[in-house]
Amino acid sequence: MKIGFAQMLPKLLDLSGNLEKIKALMTSEDYDVLVFPELATTGYVFENIDEVWNVAMSVDELVDFVTSVKRPGLIVIGFAEKYGDKLFNSSVAITPEGDYYLYRKIHLFDREKLWFSPGNLGFTVFDWRGYKFGMMICFDWIFPEAMRTLAVKGADLVLHSANLVLPYCQNAMTTRCLENHVFAITANRIGEERGVKFTGMSQITGVKGDILLRYSPDGEGLGFVEVNLFESRDKRIATLNNIMLDRRPEWYLDLTRGV
Repeated sequence: MKIGFAQMLPKLLDLSGNLEKIKALMTSEDYDVLVFPELATTGYVFENIDEVWNVAMSVDELVDFVTSVKRPGLIVIGFAEKYGDKLFNSSVAITPEGDYYLYRKIHLFDREKLWFSPGNLGFTVFDWRGYKFGMMICFDWIFPEAMRTLAVKGADLVLHSANLVLPYCQNAMTTRCLENHVFAITANRIGEERGVKFTGMSQITGVKGDILLRYSPDGEGLGFVEVNLFESRDKRIATLNNIMLDRRPEWYLDLTRGV
């Protein structure tokens, strides 16, 4: 599969302009999977909740926009989702056939807690063209349980939309992928917004923790690699060790008890 990211600079509060940029990027090249950043439709550094409501979309609105455009592969877009009287920091994976899969960010970062409700759909894994795809957003990376849950559910490739400001994630993803033997696409944004600087360096990480591709810290563009996603299903780490079969979940119960 040809998998990749769109590293971009969204314009704050410019919903229509950002959608047009997304449209141009998702139709400019052939691919199987393309991941856009977190909140790619809106920008990130909001000052009040009214700003968020003014640029939020329902998932159906965003899916209708994407499906109206002919594109070659699976698209993942981070957006501000309005659902009833709630706002979520969400991402949606949309297939060329028009099916979609929604994830709402579970681990909210800093001031996101002022605008968004915590995700309530769990960690999403779905099947497409014989492979399994998992979804998470930005700060989910710092919680090993997030990616492990996706791996236990069988994800071959983790679709990770991000607006990274801390300098740790790209390197940490090498461990996340190694400890779970999965591929990951981390699609990050660039630029500075209301004094907040984003780190760029979107990345595709392999099952052995190898960086298959890392983009620049400040450029816009697309990055792709060709991978065999079935490599993720070989969970052997040594001759007598399988990182999934060797798990001892009966000894991990304290994690869910909050101890």
